[in-house]
Amino acid sequence: MEYLVRFAQVHESFRRPELEALAIVAGVDLEVIEYHEESPFCVIKVPDEKSARDLVSRSILVKSLYELWGRGQNYEEMHQDAQRRAKFEKPEYRTCSFKFDFDSYAGKRSSKEKIPLIQSFAYMGLEGPIIMANPDETFIVFELYDRRIPVAKHKKDAAEPLRLYFGRWLADGARDVVDRYDLKKRSYISTTSMDSELSLVSANITLAAPGKVFYDPFVGTGSFCVAAAHFGAYTFGSDIDARSFKGQKEEGKPIGVVRNMLQYGLEANYLDAFTSDLTNTPFRDTSIFDGIICDPPYGIREGLKVLGTREGKNIGPVYVDGIPTYTMEGYIHPKKPYSFEAMLDDILDFAARTLVPDGRLSFWMPTANDEDVELAIPANPYLELVSVCVQPFNKWSRRLLTYRRYPEGETPKYEPRIKEAPTGTTADELNAFRKKYFQRFTPKPNNSSTS
Repeated sequence: MEYLVRFAQVHESFRRPELEALAIVAGVDLEVIEYHEESPFCVIKVPDEKSARDLVSRSILVKSLYELWGRGQNYEEMHQDAQRRAKFEKPEYRTCSFKFDFDSYAGKRSSKEKIPLIQSFAYMGLEGPIIMANPDETFIVFELYDRRIPVAKHKKDAAEPLRLYFGRWLADGARDVVDRYDLKKRSYISTTSMDSELSLVSANITLAAPGKVFYDPFVGTGSFCVAAAHFGAYTFGSDIDARSFKGQKEEGKPIGVVRNMLQYGLEANYLDAFTSDLTNTPFRDTSIFDGIICDPPYGIREGLKVLGTREGKNIGPVYVDGIPTYTMEGYIHPKKPYSFEAMLDDILDFAARTLVPDGRLSFWMPTANDEDVELAIPANPYLELVSVCVQPFNKWSRRLLTYRRYPEGETPKYEPRIKEAPTGTTADELNAFRKKYFQRFTPKPNNSSTS
């Protein structure tokens, strides 16, 4: 059966990957029949109405779901298609209360213009009362206009829709959840906390679900742990700086990520957080995680670090009065500079060693809107790239890269990309993106003098 998905007009490149991921979570056989990123309307085919409802029930980017009753390039075509499908002939629609509504994207209709268009559906033979508030059924006409053409001020100048759809409302998505987890209302955040909408979308794309175990190796204030736990997953986290997830102590109050979990009633899904990095992890090389999701540091504000010391540098006393210094209150682990590309490769390598078959890795990676600063998408022979979603900013963007762990025996032939290992010891030498970021985006100082 065919259904119409009405997306929110945000994060366009994330919408289809989220929908396809939710089909896997719900066990729904999904076929996308008609969709383009520039349109908020998507026609899909799923086995039945229950499958359709299950598909969108936890979607963050779906506004609403409709049973598709007709579509076409103009009203004549749409009416012909609606009469061919004849969904309205079911007896329960004949006498139910109902209302008609319009959803015009990149265009508009006046109330006066809508009346004859609604009357053109008279062939449906609806005999029930028209009720504008909480009717039994809501029928929607969707109009897709060319958004490159400005909306006309006068009717005579108005453009016609490019595409039309007609459907019956079935269900809404889960966009109301975004407000519940809004960072403005959260107890513990920092300047690098991922916003609630993208955290939840990332968790959906990574297939977070009840009974699964998720891990964030750059946990910070726990945005991804909160999002994955919302969908029922058990969550781990770690960070090179324990202060990020511990927070500041307050007498008699929970601190850090624990406070956030308690705020949302998700403490049962939070397993633990600890100080670590991917090159010094306590986890065994075995398949233990259903999902790994993270936003690694980009090394822009400060250079990337990894646990360890620079060669030849004194690490200080290992013991004080016979007590290991790393067990003492306020101990800060020594760190050394880290290559950005090495970090990306380490993320993929760690995922390949610890994900279960068909488990997913999702992580954010920066890129600039300029070919000269473009960073190649990293690859691993045991991971399949599933989707690339882009969030554009002014002069740079960041991508959410999602990979699937190949099951044993499914690994394809792998051609490793040729890359030059960065050399040096400074942040710019070890991070080409950071260096080019400042070269490209920081205006050159004006050295001209004025008298």
